[in-house]
Amino acid sequence: MTATPAAEQPTAPASAGPARDPRRWLILGVICLAQLVVILDNTILNVAVPTLTAELGATTADVQWIINAYVLVQAGLLLTAGAAADRYGRRRLLLTGLALFGLGSLAAGLAQDTGQLIAARAGMGVGGALLLTTTLAVAVQVFDDEERVRAIGIWAAVNALGFAAGPLAGGVLLDHFWWGSLFLVNLPVVALGLVAVTVLVPESRAERSQRPDLLGALLSTVAMTSLVYAVVSGPDHGWTSPYVLAGAGLGACALTGFVLWERRVTDPMLDMGFFRDRTFTGAVFGAVLITFGSGGALYLLTQQLQFVLGYGPLEAGLRTAPFALTVVLLNFTGLSARLSTRLGIPGAVALGMTLLACGLAAVALAGRVVDGYGGLLVGLVLMGVGCAFANPAMAVAVLGAIPREKAGAGAGIEGTVTEFGSGLGVAVLGAVLSARFSALVPATAASLPAALAAADSATERHTVTRAFGSALETGQLVGAAAVLTGGLVASTLLRRAARTAAPTPVPVTDPA
Repeated sequence: MTATPAAEQPTAPASAGPARDPRRWLILGVICLAQLVVILDNTILNVAVPTLTAELGATTADVQWIINAYVLVQAGLLLTAGAAADRYGRRRLLLTGLALFGLGSLAAGLAQDTGQLIAARAGMGVGGALLLTTTLAVAVQVFDDEERVRAIGIWAAVNALGFAAGPLAGGVLLDHFWWGSLFLVNLPVVALGLVAVTVLVPESRAERSQRPDLLGALLSTVAMTSLVYAVVSGPDHGWTSPYVLAGAGLGACALTGFVLWERRVTDPMLDMGFFRDRTFTGAVFGAVLITFGSGGALYLLTQQLQFVLGYGPLEAGLRTAPFALTVVLLNFTGLSARLSTRLGIPGAVALGMTLLACGLAAVALAGRVVDGYGGLLVGLVLMGVGCAFANPAMAVAVLGAIPREKAGAGAGIEGTVTEFGSGLGVAVLGAVLSARFSALVPATAASLPAALAAADSATERHTVTRAFGSALETGQLVGAAAVLTGGLVASTLLRRAARTAAPTPVPVTDPA
């Protein structure tokens, strides 16, 4: 049978298919608000380390656990949370996630010592995992194919906004209130979300109820928690430390067991057949690389702004804002969705990741070309444009390769690769930074503060700072190369998948 060219395909009549929910954009606003507080709490504590150390007597290890307990629990439960949402109801799990996140925030705000705060942050991570998966799964159910790209683009823009706004929000709150306000500020949002979700969001679940895959849930949770722990602990403990090796070994064993179990169980939590789909594989690969580059680059950029250019934490946060604002502007106006529709998913991925790589390179080389902030601003805007195109395209490709009744599982996969890619970017690019810096300064200097403390004169301190800047440049260029390579590979896989798949008639709108 010969496929009809896209330009000649008939469009479905307006009455065909289910009617659009007239409240769909309001529903999107509600789930994006819930999503925002979850993402904010990934980075809001970055500026609170001195405060927590002074007021709670937190040690360096305590601070690491306060920050990482949230990330570890959240990353470990994403796959399980997505599968549970499909089985038990996405609206029900969304409400459960809001309630758990609110209770965890209340406990964190009222914590009296570091142990209580770590436990509360872990509880927030459970709620966060449910919210990350159910918000995206609800968006997939509420929006049809024609509007889904724009809806997911807005959802992705909120992610970028939350990630970048976390340090800013934390700085403002700490300037006016005590450290507990960082968590208690979530409570009004949670209360509003509970009411709005109850009133607005329709319930949806998989048509065929599957048996719970308890062993798969356990193995996936152990695997992802252990692997993410190894990744986030590597820069602090050393990649050959017993902590990191044990985490990586346990994670690898659990992941192997999970794959073997999922291939033989009747009702798997994650269908391994998805990975035979080139669209799915290409999108997952690209999602890991784009979050690898953007997450790692922003981590390095924060150090560049503070240690090399001399900005304070709040000033550094403000100067990274153009990245998130560009993503928000392009996605909220629908510009990226319209251009992505014209380019197709492979074209949008190729364009987005190429622009992101160019932005990373511009940030790395900014000091050589333009003095001051101007060069960095150009790089940040390019990074924002790249993410505005590539991130929604990746999410659409992942979810488009999975049946709609598995939307929760698809959201869990998308969230897992995003968390893992971002953590991997911070770890790997941080390791490149450390290795390059150690090669440029005396072996006794394990960090920039140590090297500056060991310097005997202003000339030596200047030399050390320049060496650190050179090491940052190397790390950022490695990230740019990885993103560009990943973008080309992912785009090629997606394009080949599109050629071999049977074309589906889609409505063609007049661009005018």
